[in-house]
Amino acid sequence: MLSDTPKTAVVTGAARGIGLATARQFLDQGWRVVMIDRDAPALEAVAAPLANADPVVCDVSQPDQVARMAAHVTATCTSVDALVNNAGVADFGPLAETDFARWRVVMETNLDGVFLMSQALREPLCAARGSIVNVASISGLRASTLRVAYGTSKAAVRHLTLQQAAELGEYGVRANCVCPGPVATKLAMAVHSPEIIAAYHDAIPLNRYGTEDEIANVITFLCSDKASYVTGQIIAVDGGFEATGIGLPALRG
Repeated sequence: MLSDTPKTAVVTGAARGIGLATARQFLDQGWRVVMIDRDAPALEAVAAPLANADPVVCDVSQPDQVARMAAHVTATCTSVDALVNNAGVADFGPLAETDFARWRVVMETNLDGVFLMSQALREPLCAARGSIVNVASISGLRASTLRVAYGTSKAAVRHLTLQQAAELGEYGVRANCVCPGPVATKLAMAVHSPEIIAAYHDAIPLNRYGTEDEIANVITFLCSDKASYVTGQIIAVDGGFEATGIGLPALRG
């Protein structure tokens, strides 16, 4: 049983990475957290030792599963004070090799999932005058190769955030978007070659990857009372990567 804590956050993609880091920060701050993920074994494993965490298996791209999740949340939580739409898939490939099926796989989770989750929990969020944080990507701010579906989905999430801020503000709901740059997740470190890592370091003014906790710091801030007048904002958490444009690293010396 979850203890009686003052606020509830719903975090998608919570079984690993930025979602898990965000869930843990909310818990450390005294929130209860509904942890959403479609990977049931991973979700159960990470949630088991966490007090005040409620793991719910749900594929955010499937309307019927989202509806069941929302019914569970409204039945078991006294309020929904924050929704963090973090779940996403990364599929990188050339434009010529991205067929419609591959495009839809990315859009279903990265864009449709944000829409479905936000719509399903809109009423309790309005009742609580809560906060939505959508996690996009630096790839939604600047185009790059191999990201035709991924980058486009994240750019659409940015605009969806603005629509939410414009329409839900009158109910006291704030909506903001966080765009992470390169983050040192286990997956990234496993697949990025030394050459790729060095190239990123050269292109990022802070000369390093970010951490999952650094992204979670911004997400939890935006959901807190300290950000009570912040809405409709697109915030890059990227070590300055977006600010440098697409210049050659050698010209920075």
